[in-house]
Amino acid sequence: MAALARNYLCVCTRSIDEICWFSIRKYMNWSAISFDWNQVKAFLATAEEGSFSAAARVLNTTQPTISRQIAALEASLSTILVERSVKGQSLTQAGQELLNHVRSMGEAATLISMTADRQSQEVVGNVVLAATDLMSAAILPGILSPLRESAPGITIRIQESDDVQNLMKREADIAIRHARPHEPELIARHVGDLRTNLYAASAYLDREGRPRSLREVADHSFVGIPDSERLITAMQNIGVSLRAESFAIQPHSNIVTWEMVKAGLGVSMMPEVLGELEPGVEKVFADVPSLEFPVWLVTHREFQTSPRIRTVFDFLANQLGKIARSHR
Repeated sequence: MAALARNYLCVCTRSIDEICWFSIRKYMNWSAISFDWNQVKAFLATAEEGSFSAAARVLNTTQPTISRQIAALEASLSTILVERSVKGQSLTQAGQELLNHVRSMGEAATLISMTADRQSQEVVGNVVLAATDLMSAAILPGILSPLRESAPGITIRIQESDDVQNLMKREADIAIRHARPHEPELIARHVGDLRTNLYAASAYLDREGRPRSLREVADHSFVGIPDSERLITAMQNIGVSLRAESFAIQPHSNIVTWEMVKAGLGVSMMPEVLGELEPGVEKVFADVPSLEFPVWLVTHREFQTSPRIRTVFDFLANQLGKIARSHR
C-alpha cells in the first residue's frame, strides 16, 4: 500500500500519461491476458440473454458461432463455463464466478465506444432507432425522407422493440417510447401526445351494424392488441365493458392488429393518425372519447454529444411533434 501511495503522490510532478504508463507497466500482467474479446462478448451475451440462440440474435451472428466462441474461451481458461443440455444452457459455478468480472469488462467496452462517439464530429454512420412495430411500419416511413436529404451520411437501422433495456445495453441509440423512463442513465424528451380511438372497417360495420350506445360497442367482436388487458381497462374506464371473450382474434403484434381491422375482422383501438387517413376505415362510435398516449424520445445520457445521434434525435423530435400537434 505504501508503494502504491507513493505512485499516486507523483501526480504533482508527472503528467497523466506518464502516471498511467508507470502504473500499467508496474501492475499489469500482460501474459495473463490469453482470451479474445469476441469470445468474452459471446459468453456475456449468453449469460444475459439465457441461450446461445438469443445471444446470436443480439450480436447479429449465428448460434454455432456463439457456441464455438464460448468453447474457445473455455479452452483458453481451462474450465467449463456453460453447461449444455437438451433443456438449454446454464452457467456452471465457474461461469457464475466469472460473470461479474465479464460484466465489468462489458461496461468498460461500452464506455470506450461512447467516448469514441463523443469524439466524432462528422454526421456520418449508423444510428439504431428502436420503436414499436406499428410506429416503425406505419408512421416512420412518412417522416424519414427529409432526414435522408439533410443528412445522407447517416444510416438509420430500425429495431422493432418496446424494451427500454435495449438502450441500457446500447443495442439502440434512440428509442421512441410511450412512457417516461426512470433510469438515471437515460434522458428523455416528451415530444407530444397522440390520440387513439376505436376503429373498424366500414365493410365490417355495414355487415354487423353501427353501435348507437357504449353498451352496443361492447357487443362487437374485437381484435386484441399485444396487451389486451390494458385495452380492457381503458375501455372499462369510459363505460365500455369488455371481457376476454370479446376478442375474436388476439395478435401479438400491433401492425397485425391494424391489418386485421382493415380487413374487416373486428374493432380495435388504433392511433387517430392512422385511422383518420385510412380509406375504408372509420370510427366505431362518435361518443367514444379519444384516449391520449405520450410520445417520448429517449437516448443514453452519454450520447448527447454524438453529432449523428443528436441530428437524428432533434429531427425526430421535430417531426413527431408536428404529427402530435396536427392531430389534436
